[in-house]
Amino acid sequence: MPVYAYRGFNAAGRVISGIVDAENPKGARQKLRREGVFPTELVEQERRPTQAGKVSEGWQILRYFERVSPEELALLTRQLATLVGAKIPLVEALSALIEQTESARTKRILAQVRELVTEGAALADAMKAHPRVFNDLYVNMVRAGEASGALDVVLLRLADYTENYAQLRNKVRSALTYPTLMAVTGTAILLFLLSYVVPKITKIFAENQATLPLMTRILLAVSGFAQDYWWLAVGALGAVAVSINMSRRTPAGRLRFDRSTLKIPYFGNLIRKVALARFARTLATLLSSGINLLVALEIVKHVVNNTVLSQAIEEARNSIREGQSIAPPLKKSGLFPPMLVHMIAVGEKSGQLESMLTKAADAYDNEVSTAVAAITSILEPLMILFGGAIVLFIVLAILLPIFEMNQLVR
Repeated sequence: MPVYAYRGFNAAGRVISGIVDAENPKGARQKLRREGVFPTELVEQERRPTQAGKVSEGWQILRYFERVSPEELALLTRQLATLVGAKIPLVEALSALIEQTESARTKRILAQVRELVTEGAALADAMKAHPRVFNDLYVNMVRAGEASGALDVVLLRLADYTENYAQLRNKVRSALTYPTLMAVTGTAILLFLLSYVVPKITKIFAENQATLPLMTRILLAVSGFAQDYWWLAVGALGAVAVSINMSRRTPAGRLRFDRSTLKIPYFGNLIRKVALARFARTLATLLSSGINLLVALEIVKHVVNNTVLSQAIEEARNSIREGQSIAPPLKKSGLFPPMLVHMIAVGEKSGQLESMLTKAADAYDNEVSTAVAAITSILEPLMILFGGAIVLFIVLAILLPIFEMNQLVR
């Protein structure tokens, strides 16, 4: 069924916009009027993916901008699981989700998924057409749920997984927000002082041609550079950022970058714990949904977001394919901590690998939260001390020559 974007007025006279699905433009206008909307514009959406999976060029461009927050995706997944568990047909369940969501972008995505399902495609195949919303993990778990007849159970596990991921991300973001704001604000104030305030105050020193203290000469040199060559510093930082970004796009450059991030003191260990928590939780979720271990590891190696760990997981897949268990190759890589390897080994022997992986993921999530809280508790006073030291330096650099000039006058 085609999907139309509309713009019009509601019964209160307010301008509203959104999307609506109908057989044709006339049906779309009639449907909107029944809902109390009087459309002034009605445009059919771009070509959608076909059932064979081919996508038009215009759709590929639009698909790049598709984004749904993890919180919204978790809510949609849980609602869909509830509807499917209540034995409501899948097309009707998707229609209910479209009516309940308020985001026009999400409505459009769900409407296109429903259309493919209506045409006979599997839900996993319909979702695969939106990779920036439904990743490989999501699609493969839905596919496993459809094959096993336990789609509602799998969707609930997906909702739990997405919520856990969103909670960890929000913890890290909220903990780093205050230090980031302090750093940005302090840098802006410092640049303003060096480029505008300091030159006006120190102009009197240059007019008197007095011998200036070392601190004042340093301040004048830095201020002059900030005034005359700020563009050079900005250009150098931009060039470094662009070169690093371009290097990361090559396999060798990405490998060097990921290896170096893991070697950063303290922060490298924190990055590794985040990746390990994602590895353990994702693998546990996939295995509990009935996905084969080799297929699950293939998905997980793309989820950890680190090439070094991905290579270690790929080597473990090759060893498992040759008949080994999962724990020994992970231990051999030296990248997975003994605790995680031991829990995996115990889980394999006891037949409780999924629960052991979940416990390991919870442990690493707690360690990450504790480490981030410790970092922020240390960073905040250090940033205050650093900012105070800079301000003290500027004040002394300005006041010292003034004191000397007063002594000469006396």
